[in-house]
Amino acid sequence: MNKATESGSGVPATDAGVPATDRGGEDRRQRKARQTREALADAAIDLILEHGLAAVTVEAVAERADVTRRTFSRHFGSKEAAALDFTRADGDRINAALRVRPADEPPLAAYRAAVQDWLADPAAPGLHRRSRTRALLALVDTEPALFAAYERVRVDAQDESVRIIADRLGTDPARDQRPAVVVGAAAGVLTAALRSWARGGHGHDADLAAHVEQAYAVLTGEAALAAPHIG
Repeated sequence: MNKATESGSGVPATDAGVPATDRGGEDRRQRKARQTREALADAAIDLILEHGLAAVTVEAVAERADVTRRTFSRHFGSKEAAALDFTRADGDRINAALRVRPADEPPLAAYRAAVQDWLADPAAPGLHRRSRTRALLALVDTEPALFAAYERVRVDAQDESVRIIADRLGTDPARDQRPAVVVGAAAGVLTAALRSWARGGHGHDADLAAHVEQAYAVLTGEAALAAPHIG
């Protein structure tokens, strides 16, 4: 057992005589907690792909990551949430990119550009650049518990996107449908592209960016076709 992660306060212990805060900006406790979370997420993915979701227990995930069951519970509520933690992180990155898009950019274009920024960011590789994640996403449609966990992550990310778009428009999303409609359409396109990519469809074997661009082209094309018939 990695005792460095098992201090009684639930926070990794620091070495005697060493300052708790690194000059790089990330607190040593925060860094250790992040590393533990990543180890648990990696262990969950590995075990699920090796043995199947039903055969994997939380205890097995904790053991693979070399921490206790209690440590697991401080980070995740379920093995499904642990395995899909990369999707939550990617949703956060997309929203971070959306926040800094030019203020005069139309909301739908801003969301699409934020997704493109996420896909192209070499400093924080998206799920399409990581091994195993495509195989795990392919299981989402066949495993109800994974599907429910994935939907929770998706809804949380979209709720934050709605708040960001509402701020950009200077409106109240409870009274104005535009933020929710824009995010519903734009995030729905991304979800469709992710599912197509995970299944290996539409001829773009491992190129998620190509799936995404094709999907957004479909959306804009359909909107153009529909415009003369609306109103």
